[in-house]
Amino acid sequence: MILVGIDVSKDKHDCFIMNSDGEVLFNSFAILNNLDGFENLYQKILSVETDFSKIKVGLEATGHYSYNLLGFLLDKGFPTYVINPLLSNLYRKSLSLRQTKTDKIDSRMIAYMLVSDVDIKPYSVTSYHNEELKSLTRYRFAKVQERAKLKTSISRLVNILFPELENIFSSIHLATVYALLQEFPGASHIASAHLTRLSNLLKSASKGRFGKSTAIELKNAAKHSIASSIPAKSLEIRHTIRLIDELNSEIAEIESEIQKIMDELNSSILTIPGIGYDMGAMILAEIGDLSKFNSPDKILAYAGLSPTTYQSGYFDSSHSKMEKRGSKYLRYALFNATKYVCMWDPVFKEYLAKKRAEGKHYYVALSHAAKKLVRLIYALEKSHMPYNPKAI
Repeated sequence: MILVGIDVSKDKHDCFIMNSDGEVLFNSFAILNNLDGFENLYQKILSVETDFSKIKVGLEATGHYSYNLLGFLLDKGFPTYVINPLLSNLYRKSLSLRQTKTDKIDSRMIAYMLVSDVDIKPYSVTSYHNEELKSLTRYRFAKVQERAKLKTSISRLVNILFPELENIFSSIHLATVYALLQEFPGASHIASAHLTRLSNLLKSASKGRFGKSTAIELKNAAKHSIASSIPAKSLEIRHTIRLIDELNSEIAEIESEIQKIMDELNSSILTIPGIGYDMGAMILAEIGDLSKFNSPDKILAYAGLSPTTYQSGYFDSSHSKMEKRGSKYLRYALFNATKYVCMWDPVFKEYLAKKRAEGKHYYVALSHAAKKLVRLIYALEKSHMPYNPKAI
C-alpha cells in the first residue's frame, strides 16, 4: 500500500510518500498550489504505483485551501481521505511530548495516520459535490446573521426616533413599518405628514391591513412622542432599511438555489413535519456523506451534541455537559429544526413534554429531542423512506 500525506497551505503543499512497510519513497517535498504542482504530485505517485486500489492519499480539512487539490485528486480517481485537524492534532501529540509542528512533519504524520488504525474513511465524489449545498447554506447563514444585526440597529434607532411605534404594531420589523420609516424616518416626520398620504402608504404597504385609523393613531402618538429629532439618525435608519431590503432579496435568491438542489436530492428529511428546505438542507450539507458515519451517535459527536465523559478513580461525574465541538452549523441547524419539529409533530411534542415533566430545563429537554431527531434522520436517510410517526 502506498501512503501519501499532504499538508495543505495557501501557496504550496508539502507532501510525503511512503509504503505500508515504512519505506520512504519520496521524502518531504513541496508542490506549488497550481496545475503544474498538482501534475507533479500525480506523476510522482504513478511512478511508484499505478493500481489506485493500493494508494491512499490523506490531507487535513483546511477549508477552501484544500478544495482545488481535493477536486483534482478525486477527478484522477485516487482514494482520498480528508482528516479532521482535531484528530490529526491529537495523533501528533500521541507520538511525542515535544511541541513540534512543521509542514514537513505534518505531511509525514498524515501518511502515518493512513497506515495506522485511526478511524478515517475515504472522501467520496458525493461529498465533494455536496460542498455546493454546504456553501449555499453557510452563505445563507452568514446573510441571515448580518440581517439580524441590522434589525438590532433598527430597534435601537426606533427607540431614539419614535419609541411609541412599538405600541402600535405587533413588530417594528414588519414590511409596513419599514416602508413607513423609509418615507417618514422619525416621529417629527410622521406628525407633520398629510393624513391622506400617510393612510395611502400604510394601505399600500400592508395590502389593505392598515389604513386611515392606523394613520390617525400614528399621528397622535407622534405629536406626543418623547422622541429626539436627529437628522443623522433618520438618515441611518433609512439606509439600514435599504440594506435589509437588499439582504432579503439576496437571501431569497440563495434559498431558491437551495430549493433546486433539495428537489433533486428528494431527501426524506423534508417529510418530517417542521423541517423545511433551509434547515433540512443545512443538516444534510453539514452531515455530508452519510457513509462516513456508522451510527447516529457518530453524527451526534460530530455535531457536538454528545455528552462529555469524566471519570477518575472512584469519581464518575453524573452531570455531563455537551461537548460543543464539531460543526457549529450542524448544531445550530439541529436545534432550530428540533424546535419546529416539537411544535408540529405530535410524537416529538409529547417527547419534549415528557422530558420537561421530568424536571429538565427547556434547553436540556430540547437537546434530548435533538438527539432523537438525529436518530430519525439517520434511519430515514439510510432507508430512503418517508417519515412515519407510527414507526417510532
